[in-house]
Amino acid sequence: MPIKIQDDLPAKSVLEDEHIFVMTETRALSQDIRPLKIVILNLMPTKIETETQILRRLSNTPLQIEITLLQTATHESKNVSEEHMIAFYQEFDQIKDENYDGMIITGAPVEMMPYEEVEYWDELCEIMEWSKTHVHSTFHICWGAQAGLYYHYGIPKYILDKKISGVFSHKVLNKKSRLFRGFDDTFYAPHSRHTEVRAEDIEKVPELRIMAASEEAGVYVVGSADDSQFFIMGHSEYDVDTLAKEYFRDAEKGMNPEVPKHYFPDDDPTKQPEMKWSAHGQWIYSNWMNYFVYQTTPYELKNGVFVPVE
Repeated sequence: MPIKIQDDLPAKSVLEDEHIFVMTETRALSQDIRPLKIVILNLMPTKIETETQILRRLSNTPLQIEITLLQTATHESKNVSEEHMIAFYQEFDQIKDENYDGMIITGAPVEMMPYEEVEYWDELCEIMEWSKTHVHSTFHICWGAQAGLYYHYGIPKYILDKKISGVFSHKVLNKKSRLFRGFDDTFYAPHSRHTEVRAEDIEKVPELRIMAASEEAGVYVVGSADDSQFFIMGHSEYDVDTLAKEYFRDAEKGMNPEVPKHYFPDDDPTKQPEMKWSAHGQWIYSNWMNYFVYQTTPYELKNGVFVPVE
């Protein structure tokens, strides 16, 4: 599937090397196709790496997707150049009058802080409220999922005694949902977090359902009854070496991290980790895009303007 991005976005060369069809703006202008409009609110400090990971996961459908990268105006990224942010990212004021078929809200390394103390919390709340009327379906990841559950439904988070890090086995609890089309009953996904949401809190909210979970890592997928919001507690977009980079980074800082579980062969960090979740990562994004965005979106392109279907 062609992912429409700016001509010189760094992810372009990486994805092309993997034989993923990336369509630049220049080429897209020559095609008379109504693309799906997806906005990605990237809260991760590793902006370029996260962009590439998510775009890779969106690459497995025949749909043309137009990507808008969004940043918060109330927080300045310190891990990527200002030139990159200016060239490729927009701020909320620039897009708030637009409608989008889908939205992705990433995780962020602020999970140990109370939500209200996060520098950009008020802006994030404004964006999440806006998404209810301007976005057809929203896909929340890790801290973004916890923040979304807290804002929309009042679900609290809890600080864990020790970090959950590793690749864990999960079970599909809602087998009839099209989000899990093509899934085996058991699948793997990475987690990397210090906090959790609990099933007993989610089960008290009639509008929510737990769709997949892990005996070790807890709740994994939560969905709203109307399919407008999905909350994913792990990182199905991670590359094979992402957890390793996090582990060695923390070790170099003297944080004495535990070895990620079920990740390195024989739990030996000197050995190359194996990819166990690639198929799941592709399926969950593809199914979300196909069934909960493309097939049900209420928006159309009319006279060059993206508007609700009359």
